Amino acid sequence: MKPRLLGRSGLAVSPVGLGAGRIGGPDVSDADVDRLVGAALDAGVTLLDTARSYGDSEDRLGRALAGRRDRVVLSTKVGYGVPGLEDWTGACVAAGVDAALGRLATGWIDVVHLHSCPLEVLRRGEVVLALTRAVEEGKVRVAAYSGEGDALAWAVRSGAFGAVQCSVSLVDQGVLDGPVAEASARGIGVLGKRALGNAPWRFQNRPAEPDVAEAWDRFGALSLPFPAGGWTGFSARFAAHAPGVSAILVGTASPLHLVEVVDAVGHGPLGDKAITTARSAFARVGRDWPGRI
Repeated sequence: MKPRLLGRSGLAVSPVGLGAGRIGGPDVSDADVDRLVGAALDAGVTLLDTARSYGDSEDRLGRALAGRRDRVVLSTKVGYGVPGLEDWTGACVAAGVDAALGRLATGWIDVVHLHSCPLEVLRRGEVVLALTRAVEEGKVRVAAYSGEGDALAWAVRSGAFGAVQCSVSLVDQGVLDGPVAEASARGIGVLGKRALGNAPWRFQNRPAEPDVAEAWDRFGALSLPFPAGGWTGFSARFAAHAPGVSAILVGTASPLHLVEVVDAVGHGPLGDKAITTARSAFARVGRDWPGRI
């Protein structure tokens, strides 16, 4: 995969990144993570995205990246979960960056997001200033925001962030003509999370998990024709090659699944007819669907 620039940040990222939310639980071992990171690097995946809320994900990535830290663009998220400090304060953000540096066993973090920070908190400025100071201190290379809706729109227009992260998929197309297009015009990098939209085509019946059930409902409402090659490749190519998207994030603990997505994205954009069909279906039934956190 040919690397892409992350807006005007100076960073280059692989078009497919590993979303590391699936590696933080007790069902995944350090050996599993080491194999996953090795497979990612072998496949040309150099963007790794994690967060404080992903269990042991940061610690495990830190151990797996020993000796190969300089081969990746490392992204995480802060704003909460620091013992003794109130969430969504400047002190919490500053301490969260320091704690993430320790867990990730690194001297710097390439991209740090304010993770679903509420709009009213963003507007107060305290947490934005704390993240900006972390950049000035050399602890962080790019200040970023991860979220949806009005807060995402504010972040794009604020001038404070070099990158944003939001949901981009067949069932989350609402941002493409709004925040994603505006971010691209402003030189802000865009990371598309939930790029497979929770892969709702896996289920014959409506699943119980709420976010997957919502994706299942949306996917059914779109009524798209089955694509040659299957839904995984179609969905990955739709999101990764959407205008303005720097990279997509695929949340998985499976090397085979990650490589499947990489291979699909490597085939290039979908044809114009397929894109038009998907966009038209969303415009018809999904124009009022909010972005999914």
